[in-house]
Amino acid sequence: MVFGNALLEIGTFVGYFVVLILIATLSYRKQKSDKDFLLGNRSLNFWLTALSAHASDMSSWLFLGYPALIFTTGLFSAWAAIGLTSFMFLNWHFIAPKIRTVSEQVESLTLSSYFESRFSDTSGAIRIVSAAMSVLFFTFYITSGLQGLGVLVESLFNLNYFIGISIGLSIVMLYVFMGGYRTVAWIDLFQGFFLLGVIAIIPIYLLTSFGGIGPVLHAVKVKNLSTSLFPDFSLKTFWQIFLTASGWGLGYFGQPHIITKFMGIRKVEDMNKAKCLGISWQATALFAATLVGLIGIYIFPQGLADPEQVILNIVKTTLAPFFAGLVLCAILAATTNVMAAQILVVASNLSEDFYKRIFRRHASSSELLWVSRASVIFISIVGFSIAFFRISSIYALVQYAWAGLGASFGPLLLLSLYTKSINKYGAFAGIFVGGVVAAVWPYFDGLYHLEIPSLIPGFALGIITIQGVSFLMRKRLTLPIEP
Repeated sequence: MVFGNALLEIGTFVGYFVVLILIATLSYRKQKSDKDFLLGNRSLNFWLTALSAHASDMSSWLFLGYPALIFTTGLFSAWAAIGLTSFMFLNWHFIAPKIRTVSEQVESLTLSSYFESRFSDTSGAIRIVSAAMSVLFFTFYITSGLQGLGVLVESLFNLNYFIGISIGLSIVMLYVFMGGYRTVAWIDLFQGFFLLGVIAIIPIYLLTSFGGIGPVLHAVKVKNLSTSLFPDFSLKTFWQIFLTASGWGLGYFGQPHIITKFMGIRKVEDMNKAKCLGISWQATALFAATLVGLIGIYIFPQGLADPEQVILNIVKTTLAPFFAGLVLCAILAATTNVMAAQILVVASNLSEDFYKRIFRRHASSSELLWVSRASVIFISIVGFSIAFFRISSIYALVQYAWAGLGASFGPLLLLSLYTKSINKYGAFAGIFVGGVVAAVWPYFDGLYHLEIPSLIPGFALGIITIQGVSFLMRKRLTLPIEP
């Protein structure tokens, strides 16, 4: 019986990934240049753009990291999801239409090349520092995805963790290498609907069998965990709400793998449709994931040795093998979605921002296409090497990378689209300061127990630095030259 159940789960996995490979193969035929590989030639409809942006955002964090947060702390931590949804709405509304229009005007395929063109930086300093920050933090992001795949395979099939990350990396590299941006977008569309269906069905099915939400909330209360978004109305509670919501939400303004999705839509006029579709998807998925975390408290009142495996344990305990296999495919989908988008962004940084900018300014499109593919292999191997040592939890790795990217690029992207008072000196300094502060803040926070998410000081100091340095350099450049 156990052997038969395992065969059902494996069969579900195999069938699922056959579909992914088929999509990658069909997309490969449409790929002719680096512009196709990196931005799909700006030809995607609003369905593809919306689901691609959100599916590439919700990594294994949606299934593993976030439910574990709710499982260990209670409902109050759902402010992280509320913050993410609210700030993503702002991202769609204020950033997406403008960056789509401006990036095409200056013929930019990456966020760093946009910054270079926007500030007329002929030295290449902005492009190189932004690419360096992107590669640095995405390496940790990709590592978290690989770690999630390793944990999943290890838990399900009792296979070695090394084998798990090897299998996962091979799958992601295959369809990114074959199809690039267009492939990732089509796979994101397919997996976006699949993810939403799976994450929504689990709590509906289980709550129905439990007789509603009442027993679940009672179990949460028995464990002395939060059962409300507003435990009280004290100043301290509102401060914690601000930190939780902003500590995640602000990061949306600086995530290159999401911003590039906005740049690839066919028509700017369709951005509002994409926004409505995408936000609906995100709100539903995060609400369902919150319920999964709460249900975990009810099913496992004594807790788990590894809270990030709460959904895996729920699935194995309550669902039939075939449906369990579908759920586990969804977890793989969430992980591979984001990894593919992130690897693609890093490949664009290495090919466009390092290779073309520093070594081969007049490289052909076909040459850059192959450099992009070589970059996919390179960054995948680096991420694999770090994931092998399991240096931290999935949640912590994602939070670190998210904060670093958000603090590096968010302040500059916002100011570059809505003000003309900043210059290339402020832009360079802002990227550097924001990224460095976000990178080192966790160490200071741990030392002094400040309990402030690194994204908030990094973002704030990034804005101050951009404005301050731009002002100082503008004054210096306008001073009369002494005879």
